[in-house]
Amino acid sequence: MAFTRTRAAARRRRWTAVLGATALAFAAGGALAAPAQATGAGQSVEFPTRCVPPPIAGIPPIEGVTTAVISVDKPNPKIGDTVGVTYSITKPAASNPVDLALPADILTPTGKVVLGGAQTGAVNVTGPKKNPPVPGKGAFPGFSMTGSFTVTKAGEITLSPGDYNIHTSYIMELDTPCTVLNPPAPVSQRVQAGDQPVPNERTLELGSGTGAPGARVTVTGARFTPLAEVTVVARAGAAETADRMTVTTDSQGGFVARLKVNDLATTGVVAYEGASWNAEKGAGPIPYQVIDDTPTPPNSQKITAAVTAGELSMTQAGDAVALSAVDFGQGGAATGALRTVTVKDFRGGPAGWSVTGKVTDFAGPGGAIGADRLSWTPACVAKEGSPSACTAGTAGPVGAGATLASTANGTLTGGEFTVDAQLSLDVPAFTAPGSYAGVLTLTLS
Repeated sequence: MAFTRTRAAARRRRWTAVLGATALAFAAGGALAAPAQATGAGQSVEFPTRCVPPPIAGIPPIEGVTTAVISVDKPNPKIGDTVGVTYSITKPAASNPVDLALPADILTPTGKVVLGGAQTGAVNVTGPKKNPPVPGKGAFPGFSMTGSFTVTKAGEITLSPGDYNIHTSYIMELDTPCTVLNPPAPVSQRVQAGDQPVPNERTLELGSGTGAPGARVTVTGARFTPLAEVTVVARAGAAETADRMTVTTDSQGGFVARLKVNDLATTGVVAYEGASWNAEKGAGPIPYQVIDDTPTPPNSQKITAAVTAGELSMTQAGDAVALSAVDFGQGGAATGALRTVTVKDFRGGPAGWSVTGKVTDFAGPGGAIGADRLSWTPACVAKEGSPSACTAGTAGPVGAGATLASTANGTLTGGEFTVDAQLSLDVPAFTAPGSYAGVLTLTLS
């Protein structure tokens, strides 16, 4: 009987040592603050933390100092924008207190980022189940968690580290909650949110689409700024001609102008507020053609040609992408390439465009792999001769919304563009074998 009790006690001590070490893996952190180096990263901060190991570990609560930094993907968002947030515990103070080595990929962190200033609340963040092996008596690695929030108010929004929890999948499923002792923790990141631009509702109508040289065309504008000075001018392609006039809108923001058009190269008419064309405060171009009524000399022929505006469209080279396989027990990046997307902007106006994407969770036999685990690295090339330059979106998570590619507004925009992206799905190590599928939706606007 004594022998049995001795063996049971020894087994209990071994389990306590293992579970206690695992529970301590990210219980507390402490390090000298250092400036963050990553793009969009905030200031590294320290704050006192109290972590409670699982009761089975037999270890009392641990109080220490956590060092963390918060980064964002949009430091200057607009109201309605989605801001990606990364909460990183950079250097836990605790190290493995026992000689027993801990295996890789047993820890899954979750936590909260606290919002303050113009917008309050908390952002839920989650990290991957991915950590390197920890040798006996070795230092514990840091970890990162990601999430997002939608901007609802303009002004400065502060982001501070909040409580976090470490879920351990080793021998048993256990949690180690860690709380900020004196909340809120110091501010690590500041986001300056701006008002959403007011939609441009200005409209323009012409009394006629053609006219003889020197004829006056009736130009009717609406929804401009009341009692504002407006320039009404003819265009030849992207360039303004000498045919122009200035009018003042009425108390409702409307006006009627009689623009005399002489230039035979005229292709349209625009109207705008301010000293020069601004797509956000202008309307048009509305097509207009000068019909040259000059008599044709004897034994000659007049030849004319017209360029008509087209549409903004998007096509893709396929609707299915097969990512590379990963091994059960190892997980990692399942990679592949987005089916090539072709954007054709044949409108010939001043407006740019953007392609955004969002993805669903990846459903499969083991449940779901979160949408936030799919990242892309976009690329965009404009066809030679295109008036617009193409800008690829920022590499990073796709999740609930990210930009794949875009072009800016300008005096004359358009062209043909080839858009691609490298894809990477971060698959947790012990995801059940089988096929997992999610739907990536692309939107052109």
